[in-house]
Amino acid sequence: MKLHSSPRSPYVRKVMITAHETGTAAQIEMVRTPVSVTGPNTDLIRINPLSKIPTLETDDGGVLYDSIVICEYLDHRGATKVFPTDFDTRIEALRWHALGQGLTDLLQLWRHELGRTEAIRSKPHLEAFAAKVTGIFDHLEAAAPVLAARRFDIGHIGLGMGIGYADFRFAEFDWRKSRPKLAAWFAQLDARPSFEKTRPPVDGS
Repeated sequence: MKLHSSPRSPYVRKVMITAHETGTAAQIEMVRTPVSVTGPNTDLIRINPLSKIPTLETDDGGVLYDSIVICEYLDHRGATKVFPTDFDTRIEALRWHALGQGLTDLLQLWRHELGRTEAIRSKPHLEAFAAKVTGIFDHLEAAAPVLAARRFDIGHIGLGMGIGYADFRFAEFDWRKSRPKLAAWFAQLDARPSFEKTRPPVDGS
């Protein structure tokens, strides 16, 4: 399998965390594939019309995109499962995953707005992003005991992706300062080998 990727993409990291957890990481060849909002990758767009990463080329010639689809494919192939089979448990796991995915999406939009020149930055957008992200972290602080009691699954991976991206791109946000329960829970999650092996590089690579 070939995974079109970037070492700093949180969505690629989510796929690779899943790969390590399911035992499929050794089957994946990483292909660094640059993409941007303003410059579609002409080679990638031939196999993925969205021209986004991650994109997985399977061994049978198929192409999969959107990180959650790729994660489910790896779960199907792997020896260890991160998608619950019980319907109610699965829906709960996907709900937590959706929160982590939404957090990541918000953080990327927030970072994009901050990257604009000061003259054209939208103050209402910046305030809304800050309020929404703060609300998510407050919700997770209250939910930390519930998360700690749940068996590890795709929900934990999605949340770990989002919180990890906040640490990577918004260190100044310092969410741990007033959220001790969430900090303790995340410290255990972040110490898993799958998380340690997939940390984004801190240099310019």
